[in-house]
Formats: sequence, structure tokens, C-alpha cells
Amino acid sequence: MSLESVRSSVKGTALENAIIPLPHTGATVELAADAVGCTTDEIAKTLSFLVEEQPVLIVVSGNARIDNKKYKAYFHKKAKMIPGEQVEDYTGHLPGGVCPFGAKETVQIYVDRSLEKHEIVYPAAGDENFVIRTPVAALDSLVPVVAHIDVTQE
Repeated sequence: MSLESVRSSVKGTALENAIIPLPHTGATVELAADAVGCTTDEIAKTLSFLVEEQPVLIVVSGNARIDNKKYKAYFHKKAKMIPGEQVEDYTGHLPGGVCPFGAKETVQIYVDRSLEKHEIVYPAAGDENFVIRTPVAALDSLVPVVAHIDVTQE
């Protein structure tokens, strides 16, 4: 279902044919990079958090880590990841397939500045066995991005 929601969300756009099946699981950044044939930093991992029980997705580069001080300064709350068993309920995607495309409408989506150094990135496509080749510039036009933020470590 999650892969289908991604396909539906990019239907009729430049990314309609950009979903790539992987030869093996891409459940981790390292596995996805190996399967795609790119660097780990070019994998766009989508981290899922709860802010006041509101689901929030933050898309960051594959090597980036959340900086707790920056996160708290922006969201005014300590970072609280969505427990793995609840990720699908909140986001519409299973762990390993979480991405900004086709997420539930109640999810707020943010893009971290760590992606700015890349022209093309590879987020999961709703399933750990698929990615979607995505120009970073296309994220704003194809997903409801709330804001571009800086919440990762240098």
C-alpha cells in the first residue's frame, strides 16, 4: 500500500518513472546506497518524530545526524522519534520505506539543509525495496514541505 501511495503522489509528474526497484533491501542507508550505486550521503533518509503528538518527517542526507540542540531550538521540544511499531500508523509508511512522498496528510514535512549539497538524492519510495531518484529542487513542488530547516550536526 505504501509504495502505491508514493506512485499515486508522483503520477503525472516528472518523477512518475523515477521509482527504482532495488536488487536487495534498502532498509538502511548503507544497504540502499549499495543497491543504488551511490554514496551514503546521497540517500535521503526520512526521520519520523512526534512533536506534541503531531507526526513530523524530516528529510536529511544519509550521513547526517540530528543535532539535539538545533532540533529543540526549532521545535521547542526534545526530539522524540516515533516508535517503530507506530511509524506506519502515523506516516502511512513502514520503517525502511518512510519518505516524504505519499505520506498521510496529517504529517508535517521538513527538509534539512544537509540535502542542499546534492542535486539528486534517493529517498525510499514507501517500501524498503524501492527508492525514488529525486532532484532536491523537486521536493518543494511535489510534497507539502512546511519549511527548510537546519537541525543536523555539521
